[in-house]
Amino acid sequence: MFKKTNFFVLMAALGLILSNPAKADRTVEDFQVWGNITALGNFGFVNPQNPDLKKFSWWMEGQGRFGNDATQFTQSLIRPGLGYAITDKIVVWAGYAWAPTAEPLASQPFNEHRIWQQVTWADSFSFGRLSARSRFEQRFFDHNAPIAGSDDVGHRFRQLVKLAVPMPAIDPNLSFIVQSELFIAMNTVDNPAFISRGYDQNRAFVGLGYKVNQYATVELGYMNQFINRPHSARPDQMMHNFIANLFLNF
Repeated sequence: MFKKTNFFVLMAALGLILSNPAKADRTVEDFQVWGNITALGNFGFVNPQNPDLKKFSWWMEGQGRFGNDATQFTQSLIRPGLGYAITDKIVVWAGYAWAPTAEPLASQPFNEHRIWQQVTWADSFSFGRLSARSRFEQRFFDHNAPIAGSDDVGHRFRQLVKLAVPMPAIDPNLSFIVQSELFIAMNTVDNPAFISRGYDQNRAFVGLGYKVNQYATVELGYMNQFINRPHSARPDQMMHNFIANLFLNF
């Protein structure tokens, strides 16, 4: 138990360290509320007699985010995708995302369109379920006015690691969740949010998950989000986010 506890604390601390700004005097803070619904399934229902169809999956995600102390719309995400299971633990994906964005993430509202590719991995161990997601994004922006030395399309890499630890002593359906997602911008793009190559942001989450039934799981918790803006006139941002997620698996 002591070793397990140390492991959980270490993971949480790592995420918080990555979220810590280097220049506190340039950082503004905000409280936000995020809601998310993600539904996953395979195409086995098309022809139950064909087991190969179960290797092909679909992904549909919708998010709403509210900032400025949760008083106004800040961003939403509609993210569909298709996947193929290489093994029972590894799935490759590709899809599209639409992300209209407003204050305080942007000084002026804009629409963002993304093409994304990712690999997901998940496995169960004696201490819990460990999963990882590696995602590449190509980001296109409305009202983009490139300047010398910048590109039209933003390329970004995201790495998420998540651990779900069952808590059977309290409830067999309850889990403790800790995760961290690191964002790396691979080039500089002059857009309303101004992307600068390098460390972009980190999201460190801690919370609880509850398996409602074989199809639905709810997660609630706190996310510390730090957005790095090293070469922008805008300050760095530290978000304190209340997260409510609903995951559906069919």
